[in-house]
Amino acid sequence: MVFTVAAFSAVLVGAQQPRPAAQPIVIAHRGASGYLPEHTLAAYELAVAQGADFIEPDLVSTKDHVLIARHEQNITETTDVSARPEYAKRKTTRSIDGVTETGWFADDFTLAEIKTLRARQRMPSRPRLFDGTFEIPTFEEVVALAKRLAASSGRAIGVYPETKHPSYHVKRGLPLEVPLLAVLKKAGWDRRDAPVFIQSFEPTNLRALRKSTTVRLVQLVGDGATDAVAPAGLRAIAEYANGVGPAKRLLVDAQGRANDVVKLAHAAGLFVHVWTLRNESAALLAAYEGDPIKEYLQYFCLGVDGVFSDFPDTAHTAREMFRLTPRACQVAKAS
Repeated sequence: MVFTVAAFSAVLVGAQQPRPAAQPIVIAHRGASGYLPEHTLAAYELAVAQGADFIEPDLVSTKDHVLIARHEQNITETTDVSARPEYAKRKTTRSIDGVTETGWFADDFTLAEIKTLRARQRMPSRPRLFDGTFEIPTFEEVVALAKRLAASSGRAIGVYPETKHPSYHVKRGLPLEVPLLAVLKKAGWDRRDAPVFIQSFEPTNLRALRKSTTVRLVQLVGDGATDAVAPAGLRAIAEYANGVGPAKRLLVDAQGRANDVVKLAHAAGLFVHVWTLRNESAALLAAYEGDPIKEYLQYFCLGVDGVFSDFPDTAHTAREMFRLTPRACQVAKAS
């Protein structure tokens, strides 16, 4: 990418926020999931090698109440369970948060059975050569990996777990909060300054966690939930959470126009971690001209405190460009 005013001006219109005091963090969304099957120890380790500061395990529960890293309770797409004849009879239909799904569900399997499965790439456009190679990790194994990588790399590496469908888990008699906090306590990561963020889409889950832990909490906000990122909504979130995790279109619209959500969140005392940035052209606005670096730079110049990325190496590169070019945002705005 040529580092010119023209390269920035198309994507930084409306960038009014000053550079944040600290450099934004890179959060490896499901690990380096653009390269390896998501939520595997290999994907997390690659993410750290590529410059990620935090690795993000989505958490669901097994039948015997052990937390494992999977994006959904339905493990059909991300494991080889459908090809295992010994588990054929466990295919079922279930309603999760009002959505009816058919497949195989983690809470119908013990941890020992889960460990017989192997991970698969969920997105057909991404490399599949490692399908069937990696097992499904527990949350405890992910935390242990983060600690080992921090020791070997000499830099802080943290975990950013998401509680997936916590209300569903409560109905199944498998609440996520107790085993989640137990793993963090065992690791000595059950304090506010620990390298941990806990995220959830469910405010009720975060409010319950707030009563039990001082670990930093993040309210996720999906596309279209504009009330949540309005001033009143942000003030309400600040009553129980430390940060907000908005979908990226809540900050920059489909035409590339930015708004003042980051400024409003900071005014409410919340940090902002935006999700999810990806390299594929289908995930990029036309204004970025096929260059994912331009997307990262727009969000960095808006003042976000962190980015979720499937491609941590690209996120790290963009952050270095941002760090080494302190006048980039001002020049772009002036143009």
